[in-house]
Amino acid sequence: MERTYVLALHGGAGTIARAPARDMRQAELPYHAGLRAALSAGQAVLARGGSALDAVVAAVCALEDNPLFNAGHGAVFDADARHTLDAGVMDGHTLAAGAVAGVRRTRNPVQAARELLRDGGSVLLGADGADRFAEARGLAMVDPGYFSTPQRLAQWRRLRMQAAGATALDHDAAALADDAVPLSPDAPRFGTVGAVALDRQGHLAAATSTGGMTNKAPGRIGDSPIVGAGVYANDASCAVSCTGSGEHFIRACLAHDIHARMRYLGQAVGAAAQGAMLQSLEPLGGRGGVVALGADGSLAMPFNSQGMYRAWVREGVPQATAVFE
Repeated sequence: MERTYVLALHGGAGTIARAPARDMRQAELPYHAGLRAALSAGQAVLARGGSALDAVVAAVCALEDNPLFNAGHGAVFDADARHTLDAGVMDGHTLAAGAVAGVRRTRNPVQAARELLRDGGSVLLGADGADRFAEARGLAMVDPGYFSTPQRLAQWRRLRMQAAGATALDHDAAALADDAVPLSPDAPRFGTVGAVALDRQGHLAAATSTGGMTNKAPGRIGDSPIVGAGVYANDASCAVSCTGSGEHFIRACLAHDIHARMRYLGQAVGAAAQGAMLQSLEPLGGRGGVVALGADGSLAMPFNSQGMYRAWVREGVPQATAVFE
């Protein structure tokens, strides 16, 4: 029996300043448009009967190509003023997974993760090895400068001047600029991106992609490519994509924690996601949010930061986007 498809995505969570009421609608428009474009890319796959896995990859690819978000083109700079990108995908039907970390030349890291899943050998490849694998699989390769934008460079320079050695979530780093207009098209913000989907065959999938944290240590890998931390999918329970302070999500095994609460405690996805945030992440000092989709189509998007960029659609229901509560 066919199911009703569901797709949800996020574009990062953090300290997101509200624009003055008179400016809010205009300032938010480019970001809502970006979220809807990514949602439409994934929805098109589901609407033609495609798989949840292909849908989340399509949605995340659109976010990686959008310089407003911290994944792919427009990724943040590390302490060496370079870009290193991470991505992970998981298929809830087979529990197959693929992830890449520290790539510098692969245009769409989520596609490399998808190819690694398809290959069926390694689950996680890093750095030059991941780039060489992507190139061998025929994926689009770019010069590392492709990922740079003037806004990201300015953001990195501000952070370096204000706090030597500090790191910041992309959206928090944007707030360091006294003259930054909240949510303006020129303000550098938005973080880790991700998507979760349920297809008409009843299968789940999740994908997460990121440029990491502004001024991060060279070689630093966050939760995004880590199965069970920043990405997880299992048809028996849920699909999860996380965004926030990656080290805390890794220590909390947050994505898998949501699965475990559903599987072993019998909790619904909303209670499981909220409980994992409150009881596993927050005691460690972690902040951020998740999009979690249950096998029954129930959707939860809790966050403990000021805002989280998110969008969702259910078959037969109009698309929706949101930033704040």
